[in-house]
Amino acid sequence: MPVTVRLYRQSQPSCFDRVKMGFMMGCAVGMAAGALVGSLRLGLRGRERLGGVGKTMMQSGGTFGTFMAIGMGIRC
Repeated sequence: MPVTVRLYRQSQPSCFDRVKMGFMMGCAVGMAAGALVGSLRLGLRGRERLGGVGKTMMQSGGTFGTFMAIGMGIRC
């Protein structure tokens, strides 16, 4: 049986896809770091602590995701 040669190349992701992927990766890393930092706050209990951890996760995830997206945009 003859070997088939593929004539189709795999296309590279577009610049927007790279920026979007950078934001998603940065957001995931930032949220993990926010969970660690937010859980170390002293003096908060129960719902206050849970709300503080969530707020810290969202802030750090958004910030780090934005910077990663900008970095990936520069690289395109």
